Amino acid sequence: MTKNITCRRIYEEASPADGVRVLVDRIWPRGVRKEDAHLDEWLREVAPSADLRHWYGHQPERFAEFRRRYERELRDPRRQEALEHLREIAEHDGITLLTATRDVDHSQAAVIALWLTDED
Repeated sequence: MTKNITCRRIYEEASPADGVRVLVDRIWPRGVRKEDAHLDEWLREVAPSADLRHWYGHQPERFAEFRRRYERELRDPRRQEALEHLREIAEHDGITLLTATRDVDHSQAAVIALWLTDED
């Protein structure tokens, strides 16, 4: 059973409770130096496509449709492999999915967290 999946902004201070810290954005976050990010991995493969990201524009009223379209993208075999990797980490170590998005609850990190827990 997948446990210990959290989502946070990469701009927040790292915590020992984070477990394995994985950035799930396609683009490196502005103003964050790689050596200061305290990342264990940057997994671009699970990020939404550029077209979907641009369409969504982080508009909360589009989130339901964004989630539906993004979940369709997550069914791609390359993304499935990356998701399985995240699932394995979460099962053993706990995981924090990091994003630069201001509204974490309406982000790809939130969709990934739901996907990983719903797939059990």
